[in-house]
Amino acid sequence: MSLVEVSNLSRSFGDLHAVRDVSFAFDAGEIYGFIGPNGAGKSTTMRILATLDIPSRGDCTVGGLSTVDDADKVRSLIGYMPDSYGSYPNMTVVEYLDFFARSYGLKHEARARAVGDVVEFCQLGNLRGKAITTLSKGMKQRLCLGRCLIHDPKLLILDEPSAGLDPRARIEFRELLLVLAKQGKAIFISSHILADLEELCHGVAIIERGELVASGRVDDIKARAQAAMRASDQGRRAAVLELRLAAAHPSLATILAEQPELSDVRIENTRATARVRGDEAAVAALVKRLVDAGVPLCHIASRDDNLEDLFMHLTEGKVQ
Repeated sequence: MSLVEVSNLSRSFGDLHAVRDVSFAFDAGEIYGFIGPNGAGKSTTMRILATLDIPSRGDCTVGGLSTVDDADKVRSLIGYMPDSYGSYPNMTVVEYLDFFARSYGLKHEARARAVGDVVEFCQLGNLRGKAITTLSKGMKQRLCLGRCLIHDPKLLILDEPSAGLDPRARIEFRELLLVLAKQGKAIFISSHILADLEELCHGVAIIERGELVASGRVDDIKARAQAAMRASDQGRRAAVLELRLAAAHPSLATILAEQPELSDVRIENTRATARVRGDEAAVAALVKRLVDAGVPLCHIASRDDNLEDLFMHLTEGKVQ
């Protein structure tokens, strides 16, 4: 049995089916990503796992305990970091952590030790006496993570923890999560920053319109997706082509759409990616056609699929 198991989970709100028959599992020491567009059912699933909502059908277990039938026991095993959380005015960093330590029943030396350990781990030592309202976004995220760690949970549930962070704060937060996973904690994390999840995660679950599209280790999902694409394209492997232009081209979208070798075209300013099918000769002929059409190419390269490519291929962008 895995530490965390989501089994045939469904949640409806009247006629709206927010989550439909979702199942996946992951274990201690693993970081498991949860991916999907806004409104896909991610936060609903996370709230059920955090014992803050009750499923219409199915169950979640943490350490073999049901989040419905054994909610009080499960709460001692989890730390939940929602996508937005309140901060108390006129409360310092240490007072905030001490408040939550008391809420979890920690007393005297044990409470002081837990607060000190969290302050040190989250690198908040020079902010101990600062008011929470004066902290930067990155420091507030560290403080919220510290609050989740104060009772030494086995599972961390993190809903969009990197949203709004600058690049340095994101990297530093990611490093903290890697350390926690090495310490044996299970981490369930949602994010729209797929590059971060690809570097962090042992596995992922992809959800759209409340339904699970794929789950498992990233490499296994890639292999299954690529096998399906080869089967639909006479066995030819489709790589991802990266294009960078010296300047924006007004007709780029139209030109790329007319190329028979390309599919899944995405354009952002002077950069574009597309799935390309064919051998090196076919790619060379494609490049010549683009240049002849006046596309100011300054960089072209092919690569294997990353998590973002996989997400775009497996989902259709539909919302509830």
